[in-house]
Amino acid sequence: MPAHEESSNPLVRERDHLAASRAALRAMREDVQALDIRDVTANWVNAAVLQAQIDDRIKALADLSHTPLFFGRLDYRHPVGAQEAEGAEGEQFYIGRRHVHDAHGDPMVIDWRAPVSQPFYRASRNDPLDVDRRRRFGYTGGELTAYEDERLSDPAEEEQTSKLLQAEIERPRVGPMRDIVATIQPEQDEIVRSDLGGTVCVQGGPGTGKTAVGLHRVAYLLYAHRERLARTGTLVVGPNRSFLHYIEQVLPALGELEVQQATVEDLVAARVDVLGTDESAAAVIKGDARMADVLRRAIRSHVTPPAETVVVVRGSRRWRVPAYEVEEMVNELLARDMRYGAAHEALPQRIAHAVLVRMEEAGEAPDDRVQNAVARNPAVKAAVKAIWPAVDPAKLVLRLLTDADFLAAHADGILTGEEQKHVLMAKPARSVKSAKWTAADAVLIDEAADLVARTHSLGHVVIDEAQDLSPMQYRAVGRRCSTGSATVLGDLAQGTTPWSTQSWEQALFHLGKADAVVEELTAGFRVPREVIAYASRLLPAISPGLAPVESVREAPGSLAVREVAAEELDTSVVTACEESLRHEGSIGLIAADARIPALSAALSAAGHSWLSPGEETTAESRLTLVPASLAKGLEYDYVVLDEPAAVVDGEPDERTGLRRLYVSLTRAVSGLVVLHAAPLPEQLG
Repeated sequence: MPAHEESSNPLVRERDHLAASRAALRAMREDVQALDIRDVTANWVNAAVLQAQIDDRIKALADLSHTPLFFGRLDYRHPVGAQEAEGAEGEQFYIGRRHVHDAHGDPMVIDWRAPVSQPFYRASRNDPLDVDRRRRFGYTGGELTAYEDERLSDPAEEEQTSKLLQAEIERPRVGPMRDIVATIQPEQDEIVRSDLGGTVCVQGGPGTGKTAVGLHRVAYLLYAHRERLARTGTLVVGPNRSFLHYIEQVLPALGELEVQQATVEDLVAARVDVLGTDESAAAVIKGDARMADVLRRAIRSHVTPPAETVVVVRGSRRWRVPAYEVEEMVNELLARDMRYGAAHEALPQRIAHAVLVRMEEAGEAPDDRVQNAVARNPAVKAAVKAIWPAVDPAKLVLRLLTDADFLAAHADGILTGEEQKHVLMAKPARSVKSAKWTAADAVLIDEAADLVARTHSLGHVVIDEAQDLSPMQYRAVGRRCSTGSATVLGDLAQGTTPWSTQSWEQALFHLGKADAVVEELTAGFRVPREVIAYASRLLPAISPGLAPVESVREAPGSLAVREVAAEELDTSVVTACEESLRHEGSIGLIAADARIPALSAALSAAGHSWLSPGEETTAESRLTLVPASLAKGLEYDYVVLDEPAAVVDGEPDERTGLRRLYVSLTRAVSGLVVLHAAPLPEQLG
């Protein structure tokens, strides 16, 4: 679009363009809805596939009334891609969540992921990237109500903080997590647009936008490499169902509908039902990467050197493959380090080939069909069963966890005797179905299954809150992107599992992506400066050496710490929630898990209803009661934090408890009220 002078009323002109763009989007959607595929498909299968693609396209073209179709505009000094000396008139592009074109195919809105949109996030006065003017738009209830200009090519214009940008960052949270396409910062944009081939690890403290950056990177990669990722698949891995529910609308809002979402438990629990729980010590050992070596030994122990000659009878002839020759085949397969199951399938073919060589030496002319028939010969099948028997991953793990001698034989020199005692089941189960499998057991079975047969690899996987994964869980996720790439998101200071990550280098090694680039986000956009400074007092105790987040938002009065009498604590918490509800936006009441029943009773007695973590707020219900164990990754406009000491005491050790408290203290976007009857942890001093 050519850039041109503004009319006497620019706001009217921009509203007209918005209306025209919405009409064009409706026309695009109607064109897809009107497609008749009856005469273009060969069969019902092709028709079903094509119809599913059309349905997805219709969904992607939906016009969300409260979601701005475009949020910015770029006025270029020259035609994009042209040389400055050409002197041609510049171009103007509206930047939005998706591409919209008019009936002639001319763009009315440019997708934020397109190369021509990148200067909206990267251009500055020092490096304007040929942008004359960057315009941001402000919306109220879906209506365009304001605009704000930056003349990047005018050295006389003073640089100012964008009020519309700040307002968008601080806009109240009234539902699940939303996209940040209008507010992506330059350092975030570099990560979002990093290449598909490389794995990126993002260390980011509370409020730095690491989750949003990870999700937007998926959206960008799907835009830039759609055909490849449509073939290989993409996956977002989150810490729990509440978190996944909270983020599930971000990608659809950007028009991306095909990204899978799962927890690690979802990925590995396909083979067994997880019904049990581990003691902390057992879970730590089962999650240790050394268990992969134990499993590897245990699986390979099933291979037995042949003791007898293999005799294959075909018609009136007997063909013999001596034991020493079969043993050479077995040793070669072991040396090649093939998957156990692949070698199990290869061995009968190796034996059959040896028989075919003998047939040819005797003057026969066998072909591939004969070799396959020999491989299925009862004598060959019996030999393979004795030498390289099939292994059931769940049965193997069950034997390791119930048979002390079997475990000792394969954990010798890897696990200590005490560690072996910890991982053995207290009540041995008789079968796979009757066992009370734990989440850590399911990961072991997944590892064993991969040793037997290769796990399918996706094109790209995002792992959020990755600092809480064990080495074995990293391996489980890494298997699912072994030929693809990953985006790893987390904060070492928020690790709250006994096996939480100590360094990203270790984590990336276990993931199988040791060459990944580690990026650090230190600018905070969500948590007010006063709140993050208070929470950062805990950093020396929970993650020494980690730089505190520097919040760009100053909000005087956003933090209140109140001490109350023990008998008044529940009432005071309810009162604080009522005060917070006078503000616009979402309210989160965060408390130690053990305190949830008492607080739910107090809220009910006061006539208040509440939501569970991840549930969407409504006009009638904006208060969410959040157990501290589920607070990670969530955010609320106003947070009431109940009894910090109880949050700390609810964890198995002080360091984990202080990390849980750090998480709880950093969920607020506009205001935090801390109420306590017990003394505050001394680290907050």
